[in-house]
Amino acid sequence: MTINDIDVEATIRKVQTLLAQEQNISAALRSTLDVLLLVVQLLVNRLGLNSRNSSKPPSSDRNRPRDKSSKVSTRKAGGQPGGIGTTLQQVEEPDEIEVLTVDRITLPPGQYREIGFERRQVFDIDIRRLITEYRAEILEDGNGQRFIAPFPDHVARAVQYGNGVKAQAVYLSQYQLIPYQRVQEYFQDQMGLPISVGSIYNFNQQAFALLDQFERKLIDRLLASPLLHADETGININGKLHWLHCLSNEHNTLFYAHTHRGTDAMNEKGVLPRFNGVLCHDHWKPYYRYTACQHALCNAHHLRELERAYEQDNQQWAQQMQTLLQTILGAVKAQGGSLPPEQAEHYTQSYRALLKQAENECPPPAKPQNTRQRGRLRRSKSRSLLERLRLYEQDVLRFMTNPIVPFTNNQGENDIRMTKVHQKISGCFRAKEGADIFCRVRSYLSTCRKNNVSASEALALLFAGKLPDFISE
Repeated sequence: MTINDIDVEATIRKVQTLLAQEQNISAALRSTLDVLLLVVQLLVNRLGLNSRNSSKPPSSDRNRPRDKSSKVSTRKAGGQPGGIGTTLQQVEEPDEIEVLTVDRITLPPGQYREIGFERRQVFDIDIRRLITEYRAEILEDGNGQRFIAPFPDHVARAVQYGNGVKAQAVYLSQYQLIPYQRVQEYFQDQMGLPISVGSIYNFNQQAFALLDQFERKLIDRLLASPLLHADETGININGKLHWLHCLSNEHNTLFYAHTHRGTDAMNEKGVLPRFNGVLCHDHWKPYYRYTACQHALCNAHHLRELERAYEQDNQQWAQQMQTLLQTILGAVKAQGGSLPPEQAEHYTQSYRALLKQAENECPPPAKPQNTRQRGRLRRSKSRSLLERLRLYEQDVLRFMTNPIVPFTNNQGENDIRMTKVHQKISGCFRAKEGADIFCRVRSYLSTCRKNNVSASEALALLFAGKLPDFISE
Protein backbone atom coordinates (compact mmCIF):
# COMPACT_ATOMS: atom_id res chain seq x y z
CA MET A 1 0.00 0.00 0.00
CA THR A 2 1.25 3.48 -0.88
CA ILE A 3 0.73 6.48 1.43
CA ASN A 4 2.06 9.90 0.35
CA ASP A 5 4.17 8.19 -2.35
CA ILE A 6 5.72 5.86 0.23
CA ASP A 7 5.48 2.10 -0.36
CA VAL A 8 4.69 1.08 3.22
CA GLU A 9 5.13 -2.66 2.71
CA ALA A 10 8.53 -2.23 1.03
CA THR A 11 9.62 0.12 3.82
CA ILE A 12 8.60 -2.38 6.51
CA ARG A 13 10.51 -5.18 4.73
CA LYS A 14 13.59 -2.95 4.54
CA VAL A 15 13.41 -2.15 8.26
CA GLN A 16 13.00 -5.84 9.09
CA THR A 17 16.09 -6.68 6.99
CA LEU A 18 18.15 -4.01 8.74
CA LEU A 19 17.02 -5.25 12.16
CA ALA A 20 18.01 -8.80 11.25
CA GLN A 21 21.52 -7.60 10.33
CA GLU A 22 21.95 -5.55 13.50
CA GLN A 23 23.76 -7.57 16.18
CA ASN A 24 24.01 -5.03 19.00
CA ILE A 25 20.29 -4.64 19.78
CA SER A 26 19.05 -6.10 23.04
CA ALA A 27 16.37 -8.76 23.00
CA ALA A 28 13.91 -6.43 24.74
CA LEU A 29 14.42 -3.63 22.22
CA ARG A 30 14.21 -6.07 19.29
CA SER A 31 10.90 -7.45 20.60
CA THR A 32 9.57 -3.92 21.07
CA LEU A 33 10.48 -2.94 17.51
CA ASP A 34 8.89 -6.13 16.15
CA VAL A 35 5.65 -5.29 17.97
CA LEU A 36 5.71 -1.72 16.65
CA LEU A 37 6.22 -2.94 13.09
CA LEU A 38 3.33 -5.35 13.54
CA VAL A 39 1.06 -2.56 14.78
CA VAL A 40 2.05 -0.36 11.82
CA GLN A 41 1.27 -3.19 9.42
CA LEU A 42 -2.12 -3.83 11.02
CA LEU A 43 -3.04 -0.14 10.88
CA VAL A 44 -1.95 0.14 7.25
CA ASN A 45 -4.04 -2.91 6.36
CA ARG A 46 -7.02 -1.37 8.08
CA LEU A 47 -6.58 1.83 6.08
CA GLY A 48 -6.74 -0.28 2.94
CA LEU A 49 -10.14 -1.77 3.75
CA ASN A 50 -13.12 -0.54 1.77
CA SER A 51 -16.44 -1.80 0.43
CA ARG A 52 -14.73 -3.84 -2.31
CA ASN A 53 -12.53 -5.95 -0.02
CA SER A 54 -14.45 -6.03 3.27
CA SER A 55 -17.94 -5.76 4.72
CA LYS A 56 -17.64 -1.99 5.12
CA PRO A 57 -20.52 -0.13 3.44
CA PRO A 58 -19.83 1.95 0.31
CA SER A 59 -20.80 5.08 2.24
CA SER A 60 -17.62 4.69 4.33
CA ASP A 61 -15.33 4.81 1.28
CA ARG A 62 -13.39 8.06 1.05
CA ASN A 63 -12.90 9.54 -2.41
CA ARG A 64 -14.31 6.41 -3.99
CA PRO A 65 -13.14 6.32 -7.62
CA ARG A 66 -15.63 5.87 -10.39
CA ASP A 67 -15.98 2.32 -11.66
CA LYS A 68 -13.78 2.16 -14.77
CA SER A 69 -16.05 -0.44 -16.31
CA SER A 70 -19.01 1.93 -16.31
CA LYS A 71 -19.34 4.36 -19.19
CA VAL A 72 -20.50 7.96 -18.97
CA SER A 73 -24.06 8.04 -20.25
CA THR A 74 -24.82 10.26 -23.25
CA ARG A 75 -28.58 9.97 -22.80
CA LYS A 76 -30.63 13.01 -21.91
CA ALA A 77 -32.22 13.28 -18.48
CA GLY A 78 -35.79 12.09 -18.06
CA GLY A 79 -37.73 9.27 -19.65
CA GLN A 80 -36.01 7.19 -22.31
CA PRO A 81 -37.48 5.86 -25.57
CA GLY A 82 -39.00 2.45 -25.00
CA GLY A 83 -38.98 2.84 -21.22
CA ILE A 84 -42.03 1.97 -19.13
CA GLY A 85 -43.16 5.18 -17.51
CA THR A 86 -46.04 6.29 -15.33
CA THR A 87 -48.54 8.44 -17.22
CA LEU A 88 -51.83 9.78 -15.93
CA GLN A 89 -54.88 8.46 -17.78
CA GLN A 90 -58.35 9.97 -17.63
CA VAL A 91 -60.90 8.05 -15.56
CA GLU A 92 -64.50 7.46 -16.57
CA GLU A 93 -66.02 8.46 -13.22
CA PRO A 94 -64.29 11.49 -11.66
CA ASP A 95 -65.03 12.42 -8.05
CA GLU A 96 -66.15 15.93 -8.95
CA ILE A 97 -67.31 17.52 -12.22
CA GLU A 98 -67.10 21.24 -12.84
CA VAL A 99 -68.94 22.32 -16.00
CA LEU A 100 -67.47 25.27 -17.88
CA THR A 101 -69.94 27.14 -20.12
CA VAL A 102 -69.19 29.37 -23.09
CA ASP A 103 -69.84 33.07 -22.48
CA ARG A 104 -72.30 33.61 -25.33
CA ILE A 105 -71.84 37.37 -25.17
CA THR A 106 -68.38 36.89 -26.65
CA LEU A 107 -69.75 34.92 -29.63
CA PRO A 108 -70.74 36.35 -33.01
CA PRO A 109 -74.50 36.68 -33.56
CA GLY A 110 -76.16 33.47 -34.61
CA GLN A 111 -77.88 30.27 -33.43
CA TYR A 112 -75.83 27.77 -31.41
CA ARG A 113 -76.53 24.26 -30.11
CA GLU A 114 -74.63 22.18 -27.56
CA ILE A 115 -72.87 19.20 -29.13
CA GLY A 116 -70.79 17.91 -26.19
CA PHE A 117 -67.83 18.67 -23.97
CA GLU A 118 -64.07 18.63 -24.18
CA ARG A 119 -62.74 16.86 -21.08
CA ARG A 120 -59.65 17.65 -19.04
CA GLN A 121 -58.95 16.15 -15.63
CA VAL A 122 -56.79 17.38 -12.75
CA PHE A 123 -55.52 14.78 -10.29
CA ASP A 124 -55.04 16.24 -6.84
CA ILE A 125 -55.26 15.16 -3.21
CA ASP A 126 -57.45 16.37 -0.39
CA ILE A 127 -55.82 15.84 3.00
CA ARG A 128 -58.41 16.53 5.65
CA ARG A 129 -59.89 15.08 8.77
CA LEU A 130 -63.22 13.26 8.64
CA ILE A 131 -65.34 13.32 11.78
CA THR A 132 -68.23 10.85 11.93
CA GLU A 133 -70.83 11.34 14.66
CA TYR A 134 -72.87 8.32 15.71
CA ARG A 135 -76.27 9.19 17.20
CA ALA A 136 -77.93 6.32 18.98
CA GLU A 137 -81.67 6.72 19.13
CA ILE A 138 -83.22 6.72 22.60
CA LEU A 139 -86.76 5.46 23.10
CA GLU A 140 -88.76 5.70 26.30
CA ASP A 141 -91.88 3.70 27.11
CA GLY A 142 -94.83 4.77 29.18
CA ASN A 143 -93.12 3.64 32.39
CA GLY A 144 -90.10 5.85 31.77
CA GLN A 145 -87.78 2.95 30.81
CA ARG A 146 -85.25 3.92 28.17
CA PHE A 147 -84.01 1.86 25.22
CA ILE A 148 -80.84 3.02 23.39
CA ALA A 149 -79.72 1.77 19.98
CA PRO A 150 -76.38 -0.08 20.23
CA PHE A 151 -73.23 1.59 18.93
CA PRO A 152 -70.87 -0.34 16.60
CA ASP A 153 -68.30 -2.41 18.44
CA HIS A 154 -65.42 -0.16 17.38
CA VAL A 155 -67.12 2.96 18.78
CA ALA A 156 -66.43 2.62 22.50
CA ARG A 157 -65.89 6.21 23.69
CA ALA A 158 -67.50 9.61 23.43
CA VAL A 159 -64.49 10.81 21.39
CA GLN A 160 -61.83 8.55 19.84
CA TYR A 161 -59.47 8.15 16.91
CA GLY A 162 -60.59 6.04 13.96
CA ASN A 163 -58.78 3.15 12.32
CA GLY A 164 -57.64 5.39 9.47
CA VAL A 165 -55.72 7.62 11.89
CA LYS A 166 -54.16 4.59 13.57
CA ALA A 167 -53.12 3.00 10.28
CA GLN A 168 -51.64 6.27 9.01
CA ALA A 169 -49.71 6.87 12.25
CA VAL A 170 -48.21 3.38 12.19
CA TYR A 171 -47.44 3.71 8.49
CA LEU A 172 -45.52 6.96 9.01
CA SER A 173 -43.64 5.87 12.14
CA GLN A 174 -42.86 2.22 11.36
CA TYR A 175 -42.75 2.08 7.56
CA GLN A 176 -41.55 5.56 6.59
CA LEU A 177 -39.47 5.69 9.83
CA ILE A 178 -40.56 9.23 10.70
CA PRO A 179 -39.92 10.10 14.37
CA TYR A 180 -42.98 10.38 16.60
CA GLN A 181 -42.70 14.16 17.03
CA ARG A 182 -42.72 14.71 13.28
CA VAL A 183 -45.70 12.38 12.87
CA GLN A 184 -47.46 14.50 15.49
CA GLU A 185 -46.63 17.66 13.50
CA TYR A 186 -47.90 16.06 10.30
CA PHE A 187 -51.35 15.37 11.75
CA GLN A 188 -51.57 18.85 13.26
CA ASP A 189 -50.31 20.76 10.22
CA GLN A 190 -52.00 18.78 7.44
CA MET A 191 -55.31 17.88 9.04
CA GLY A 192 -55.69 20.05 12.11
CA LEU A 193 -55.90 16.85 14.14
CA PRO A 194 -54.33 17.06 17.61
CA ILE A 195 -52.58 13.84 18.54
CA SER A 196 -50.02 13.13 21.25
CA VAL A 197 -46.76 11.20 20.99
CA GLY A 198 -48.19 8.82 23.57
CA SER A 199 -51.18 8.08 21.36
CA ILE A 200 -48.91 7.30 18.41
CA TYR A 201 -46.98 4.87 20.59
CA ASN A 202 -50.25 3.30 21.73
CA PHE A 203 -51.31 2.76 18.11
CA ASN A 204 -48.02 0.96 17.48
CA GLN A 205 -48.58 -1.15 20.59
CA GLN A 206 -52.04 -2.05 19.32
CA ALA A 207 -50.59 -3.08 15.94
CA PHE A 208 -48.02 -5.23 17.75
CA ALA A 209 -50.77 -7.03 19.69
CA LEU A 210 -52.94 -7.52 16.61
CA LEU A 211 -50.00 -9.11 14.77
CA ASP A 212 -49.50 -11.95 17.24
CA GLN A 213 -51.51 -14.35 15.07
CA PHE A 214 -49.66 -13.19 11.96
CA GLU A 215 -46.27 -13.93 13.52
CA ARG A 216 -47.30 -17.50 14.39
CA LYS A 217 -48.49 -18.06 10.81
CA LEU A 218 -45.31 -16.46 9.49
CA ILE A 219 -43.13 -18.88 11.46
CA ASP A 220 -45.08 -21.81 9.97
CA ARG A 221 -44.51 -20.39 6.48
CA LEU A 222 -40.78 -20.05 7.11
CA LEU A 223 -40.52 -23.62 8.40
CA ALA A 224 -42.23 -24.91 5.25
CA SER A 225 -39.88 -22.97 2.96
CA PRO A 226 -37.12 -24.86 1.09
CA LEU A 227 -34.73 -21.88 1.43
CA LEU A 228 -34.07 -19.30 4.12
CA HIS A 229 -31.67 -16.38 4.32
CA ALA A 230 -30.26 -15.51 7.74
CA ASP A 231 -28.50 -12.34 8.84
CA GLU A 232 -28.09 -10.19 11.92
CA THR A 233 -26.96 -6.66 12.69
CA GLY A 234 -26.20 -4.63 15.79
CA ILE A 235 -28.81 -2.20 17.10
CA ASN A 236 -28.65 0.34 19.90
CA ILE A 237 -31.30 -0.02 22.60
CA ASN A 238 -30.99 2.63 25.30
CA GLY A 239 -27.24 2.88 24.73
CA LYS A 240 -26.55 -0.86 24.86
CA LEU A 241 -25.66 -3.20 22.02
CA HIS A 242 -28.38 -5.63 21.01
CA TRP A 243 -28.85 -7.66 17.86
CA LEU A 244 -31.61 -7.62 15.29
CA HIS A 245 -31.99 -11.03 13.64
CA CYS A 246 -33.60 -11.63 10.27
CA LEU A 247 -34.90 -14.82 8.67
CA SER A 248 -36.35 -14.30 5.22
CA ASN A 249 -36.90 -15.53 1.70
CA GLU A 250 -38.54 -14.24 -1.45
CA HIS A 251 -42.02 -14.12 0.10
CA ASN A 252 -41.56 -13.80 3.90
CA THR A 253 -39.59 -11.74 6.40
CA LEU A 254 -39.19 -12.26 10.15
CA PHE A 255 -37.36 -9.73 12.32
CA TYR A 256 -36.75 -9.97 16.05
CA ALA A 257 -34.43 -8.30 18.56
CA HIS A 258 -32.29 -10.06 21.16
CA THR A 259 -29.55 -9.22 23.63
CA HIS A 260 -27.27 -11.87 22.09
CA ARG A 261 -26.04 -12.73 18.63
CA GLY A 262 -25.41 -16.48 18.90
CA THR A 263 -27.42 -19.66 19.34
CA ASP A 264 -29.56 -18.47 22.25
CA ALA A 265 -30.91 -15.69 20.04
CA MET A 266 -31.26 -17.94 16.99
CA ASN A 267 -33.42 -20.35 18.99
CA GLU A 268 -35.69 -17.52 20.16
CA LYS A 269 -38.47 -17.94 17.59
CA GLY A 270 -38.06 -21.69 17.17
CA VAL A 271 -37.44 -21.56 13.42
CA LEU A 272 -33.83 -22.67 12.96
CA PRO A 273 -33.94 -25.64 15.38
CA ARG A 274 -36.77 -27.15 13.26
CA PHE A 275 -35.76 -25.98 9.80
CA ASN A 276 -34.68 -28.70 7.35
CA GLY A 277 -34.26 -26.79 4.08
CA VAL A 278 -31.23 -24.81 2.85
CA LEU A 279 -29.97 -22.00 5.09
CA CYS A 280 -28.01 -19.25 3.33
CA HIS A 281 -25.74 -17.12 5.52
CA ASP A 282 -22.33 -15.44 5.78
CA HIS A 283 -20.54 -18.22 7.72
CA TRP A 284 -21.29 -16.93 11.20
CA LYS A 285 -20.22 -20.11 13.02
CA PRO A 286 -23.28 -20.58 15.31
CA TYR A 287 -25.40 -21.26 12.21
CA TYR A 288 -23.48 -24.51 11.74
CA ARG A 289 -24.89 -25.86 14.98
CA TYR A 290 -28.09 -26.54 13.08
CA THR A 291 -27.45 -29.88 11.43
CA ALA A 292 -30.96 -30.71 10.23
CA CYS A 293 -30.59 -28.29 7.34
CA GLN A 294 -28.10 -27.82 4.55
CA HIS A 295 -25.98 -24.67 4.41
CA ALA A 296 -25.10 -22.28 1.59
CA LEU A 297 -22.46 -19.58 2.04
CA CYS A 298 -22.62 -16.03 0.71
CA ASN A 299 -20.12 -15.72 -2.12
CA ALA A 300 -20.34 -11.94 -2.14
CA HIS A 301 -18.46 -12.09 1.17
CA HIS A 302 -15.93 -14.48 -0.38
CA LEU A 303 -15.32 -12.17 -3.33
CA ARG A 304 -14.62 -9.24 -0.99
CA GLU A 305 -12.30 -11.31 1.20
CA LEU A 306 -10.48 -12.60 -1.86
CA GLU A 307 -10.07 -9.02 -3.03
CA ARG A 308 -8.49 -8.13 0.31
CA ALA A 309 -6.16 -11.14 0.17
CA TYR A 310 -4.99 -10.10 -3.28
CA GLU A 311 -4.63 -6.38 -2.55
CA GLN A 312 -3.10 -6.52 0.93
CA ASP A 313 -1.37 -9.93 1.06
CA ASN A 314 -0.49 -10.17 -2.65
CA GLN A 315 -2.12 -13.61 -2.90
CA GLN A 316 -2.31 -14.42 -6.61
CA TRP A 317 -4.50 -17.47 -6.02
CA ALA A 318 -7.14 -15.18 -4.49
CA GLN A 319 -7.55 -13.24 -7.73
CA GLN A 320 -7.76 -16.51 -9.68
CA MET A 321 -10.44 -17.81 -7.28
CA GLN A 322 -12.44 -14.61 -7.79
CA THR A 323 -12.36 -15.20 -11.53
CA LEU A 324 -13.33 -18.88 -11.12
CA LEU A 325 -16.34 -18.13 -8.90
CA GLN A 326 -17.59 -15.43 -11.26
CA THR A 327 -17.09 -17.77 -14.22
CA ILE A 328 -19.15 -20.46 -12.49
CA LEU A 329 -21.87 -17.92 -11.75
CA GLY A 330 -21.99 -16.92 -15.40
CA ALA A 331 -22.27 -20.56 -16.45
CA VAL A 332 -25.09 -21.15 -13.94
CA LYS A 333 -27.05 -18.20 -15.32
CA ALA A 334 -26.48 -19.39 -18.87
CA GLN A 335 -27.82 -22.85 -17.95
CA GLY A 336 -30.95 -21.39 -16.37
CA GLY A 337 -30.13 -21.89 -12.67
CA SER A 338 -28.03 -25.05 -12.31
CA LEU A 339 -25.26 -26.90 -14.09
CA PRO A 340 -25.44 -30.43 -15.51
CA PRO A 341 -23.40 -33.00 -13.50
CA GLU A 342 -20.45 -33.21 -15.90
CA GLN A 343 -20.01 -29.41 -16.06
CA ALA A 344 -20.38 -29.11 -12.28
CA GLU A 345 -17.73 -31.78 -11.81
CA HIS A 346 -15.37 -29.90 -14.13
CA TYR A 347 -15.67 -26.70 -12.13
CA THR A 348 -15.38 -28.59 -8.83
CA GLN A 349 -12.06 -30.09 -9.96
CA SER A 350 -10.85 -26.65 -11.05
CA TYR A 351 -11.83 -25.30 -7.62
CA ARG A 352 -9.90 -28.02 -5.81
CA ALA A 353 -6.87 -27.69 -8.05
CA LEU A 354 -6.70 -23.95 -7.40
CA LEU A 355 -6.89 -24.41 -3.63
CA LYS A 356 -4.17 -27.08 -3.82
CA GLN A 357 -2.01 -24.64 -5.73
CA ALA A 358 -2.77 -21.98 -3.09
CA GLU A 359 -1.24 -24.21 -0.40
CA ASN A 360 2.21 -23.43 -1.83
CA GLU A 361 1.58 -19.69 -1.95
CA CYS A 362 -0.19 -19.47 1.41
CA PRO A 363 1.12 -22.30 3.62
CA PRO A 364 0.01 -22.91 7.22
CA PRO A 365 2.04 -21.21 9.93
CA ALA A 366 5.17 -23.04 11.04
CA LYS A 367 5.17 -24.24 14.62
CA PRO A 368 7.78 -22.33 16.66
CA GLN A 369 10.62 -24.45 17.97
CA ASN A 370 11.39 -24.80 21.68
CA THR A 371 8.03 -23.40 22.78
CA ARG A 372 5.28 -24.85 24.89
CA GLN A 373 2.52 -23.15 22.98
CA ARG A 374 -0.66 -25.21 22.89
CA GLY A 375 -3.71 -25.10 20.71
CA ARG A 376 -4.19 -23.97 17.15
CA LEU A 377 -1.58 -21.63 15.73
CA ARG A 378 -2.79 -18.20 14.65
CA ARG A 379 -3.58 -18.00 10.93
CA SER A 380 -3.38 -15.00 8.65
CA LYS A 381 -6.64 -13.80 7.17
CA SER A 382 -5.68 -15.19 3.79
CA ARG A 383 -4.82 -18.60 5.25
CA SER A 384 -8.08 -18.71 7.22
CA LEU A 385 -10.01 -17.90 4.05
CA LEU A 386 -8.19 -20.64 2.13
CA GLU A 387 -8.97 -23.24 4.78
CA ARG A 388 -12.61 -22.18 4.94
CA LEU A 389 -13.01 -22.46 1.18
CA ARG A 390 -11.49 -25.94 1.31
CA LEU A 391 -13.40 -27.27 4.34
CA TYR A 392 -16.77 -25.87 3.23
CA GLU A 393 -16.49 -26.64 -0.46
CA GLN A 394 -20.04 -28.00 -0.80
CA ASP A 395 -21.57 -24.98 0.91
CA VAL A 396 -19.56 -22.55 -1.23
CA LEU A 397 -20.53 -24.30 -4.48
CA ARG A 398 -24.09 -25.35 -3.61
CA PHE A 399 -25.47 -22.61 -5.90
CA MET A 400 -23.87 -24.50 -8.79
CA THR A 401 -26.17 -27.54 -8.68
CA ASN A 402 -29.21 -26.53 -6.63
CA PRO A 403 -31.44 -24.09 -8.60
CA ILE A 404 -33.06 -22.61 -5.49
CA VAL A 405 -29.73 -21.63 -3.92
CA PRO A 406 -28.50 -18.11 -4.82
CA PHE A 407 -24.90 -17.03 -5.29
CA THR A 408 -25.12 -14.52 -2.42
CA ASN A 409 -27.05 -13.79 0.75
CA ASN A 410 -28.24 -10.49 -0.72
CA GLN A 411 -31.89 -11.24 0.08
CA GLY A 412 -31.17 -11.32 3.82
CA GLU A 413 -28.88 -8.30 3.67
CA ASN A 414 -31.40 -6.26 1.68
CA ASP A 415 -34.20 -7.15 4.11
CA ILE A 416 -32.17 -5.99 7.09
CA ARG A 417 -30.93 -2.78 5.47
CA MET A 418 -33.87 -0.61 6.58
CA THR A 419 -32.83 -1.23 10.18
CA LYS A 420 -29.69 0.78 9.48
CA VAL A 421 -31.80 3.55 7.95
CA HIS A 422 -33.87 3.63 11.15
CA GLN A 423 -30.69 3.90 13.22
CA LYS A 424 -29.44 6.80 11.12
CA ILE A 425 -32.72 8.66 11.54
CA SER A 426 -33.57 7.94 15.17
CA GLY A 427 -30.20 6.92 16.61
CA CYS A 428 -31.48 4.19 18.88
CA PHE A 429 -34.50 2.53 20.44
CA ARG A 430 -35.31 3.86 23.86
CA ALA A 431 -36.51 0.50 25.17
CA LYS A 432 -36.69 -3.15 24.17
CA GLU A 433 -40.48 -2.79 23.72
CA GLY A 434 -39.96 -0.23 20.97
CA ALA A 435 -37.54 -2.57 19.17
CA ASP A 436 -40.02 -5.44 19.45
CA ILE A 437 -42.80 -3.28 17.98
CA PHE A 438 -40.55 -2.21 15.11
CA CYS A 439 -39.52 -5.80 14.35
CA ARG A 440 -43.02 -7.29 14.30
CA VAL A 441 -44.63 -4.46 12.34
CA ARG A 442 -41.75 -4.40 9.84
CA SER A 443 -42.01 -8.20 9.50
CA TYR A 444 -45.67 -7.78 8.56
CA LEU A 445 -45.16 -4.90 6.15
CA SER A 446 -42.15 -6.48 4.44
CA THR A 447 -43.98 -9.79 4.00
CA CYS A 448 -47.05 -8.01 2.62
CA ARG A 449 -45.04 -6.02 0.08
CA LYS A 450 -43.33 -9.22 -1.09
CA ASN A 451 -46.82 -10.59 -1.76
CA ASN A 452 -48.07 -7.49 -3.65
CA VAL A 453 -50.02 -5.97 -0.75
CA SER A 454 -49.10 -2.33 -0.15
CA ALA A 455 -48.16 -1.14 3.32
CA SER A 456 -51.20 1.16 3.48
CA GLU A 457 -53.60 -1.61 2.52
CA ALA A 458 -51.95 -4.02 4.94
CA LEU A 459 -52.36 -1.65 7.90
CA ALA A 460 -55.95 -0.80 6.95
CA LEU A 461 -56.77 -4.52 7.01
CA LEU A 462 -54.95 -5.00 10.30
CA PHE A 463 -56.90 -2.34 12.21
CA ALA A 464 -60.11 -3.64 10.66
CA GLY A 465 -59.37 -6.97 12.35
CA LYS A 466 -58.32 -8.82 9.18
CA LEU A 467 -55.16 -10.22 7.62
CA PRO A 468 -54.39 -10.41 3.89
CA ASP A 469 -55.64 -13.53 2.15
CA PHE A 470 -52.20 -14.82 1.19
CA ILE A 471 -51.25 -15.40 4.83
CA SER A 472 -53.83 -18.16 5.20
CA GLU A 473 -52.97 -19.83 1.90
